[in-house]
Amino acid sequence: MSSTTHQHQHQHQHQPHMNDSRSMALSATLHCLTGCAIGEILGLMIGTAIGLSTGWTIALAVGLAFLFGYALSTLPLLKAGLGLGSALAVVFAADTLSIATMEIVDNSVMALIPGAMDAGLVNPVFWISMMIALTAAFFAAYPVNRYLLQRGKGHALTHGYHGAAAATGLRRFIPTLATATLVAAITAFMLGGLIVSIAAELGDDSAASQPGSHST
Repeated sequence: MSSTTHQHQHQHQHQPHMNDSRSMALSATLHCLTGCAIGEILGLMIGTAIGLSTGWTIALAVGLAFLFGYALSTLPLLKAGLGLGSALAVVFAADTLSIATMEIVDNSVMALIPGAMDAGLVNPVFWISMMIALTAAFFAAYPVNRYLLQRGKGHALTHGYHGAAAATGLRRFIPTLATATLVAAITAFMLGGLIVSIAAELGDDSAASQPGSHST
């Protein structure tokens, strides 16, 4: 066999591996991002509702981001038959670096955008800033996940448990949602929040422009 033919075969064998790596890294990053987004938004909503300071609100949001990020990865492993302790051990090893990267970038971007941290949930600045921050977090975490996957770490640790035998007993009722479903749900929620906040601002502007609305 000529060296040229051998090289072509090697390239054809290597290309699917590269494509699989990219696809798995994309799915892993989106999966983590969705969990982080849920935790971040919920934490900010709770912090705002109960009047926490900015620092404590951020701490709550980060904590919930890790909680939901871990939870979304743990449920499929529990359904596949792992015990809670074993599932958590796998998830901690697989997701911690990815989630930490996202949280550092996400909160740094939010801190850099003027007024983002102080904007309320009915302020379009909050939702637009969150979208920008999460997008930046995605692009930061994607190469991290791909690097880990190529070395058999990160989500590669959980991938072997996916597609296991059908769950039996109570495990059948453990909910597991596809990454695409999770991404669609959180995207719809954030767009809904943006629309509601814009409508609220337009309503305030309309009320302020009504005759007799200004104090004398």
